[in-house]
Amino acid sequence: MIDKEHQAIAKGRDLSVSTKNCIEICNQIRNKSTKRAKTILQEAIDKKIPIPFLRFNKNKGHKTGPLYSGAFPQDASKEILNLIKSAEKNAQNQGLNEENLYIKLIMANRASQPFRYGRQKRRKAKRTHVDIILEEKEVTKKKEEKK
Repeated sequence: MIDKEHQAIAKGRDLSVSTKNCIEICNQIRNKSTKRAKTILQEAIDKKIPIPFLRFNKNKGHKTGPLYSGAFPQDASKEILNLIKSAEKNAQNQGLNEENLYIKLIMANRASQPFRYGRQKRRKAKRTHVDIILEEKEVTKKKEEKK
């Protein structure tokens, strides 16, 4: 059953970022807390820690450490970071606790690709739809007793 009382939703439509980059970012931050996801995205924007590219890794350079191929998709990271912040605001409006939020579902889909305007070759624009569902985790009694 879907319990919509403990969920917050944010949707980004026709974002002008690459779908492949968004899919790799979504795979990296799925099932993580919102705090952890925001730090991952901010480190990718600052070019400190790369996002691992496991599926769409053609012509991606290898990075040092245990990570093989990766990149710093800054534009896509900024857009997804804004969506996570928007979903957190929606959760705050519903009265959910911000400390217990985690990303239950995040998915990126390809949007319509209209031709770009101007005097150039007929190139299509990159567009992506991104959906985020945040859910509040229930704190177990053992954790409350320890605190």
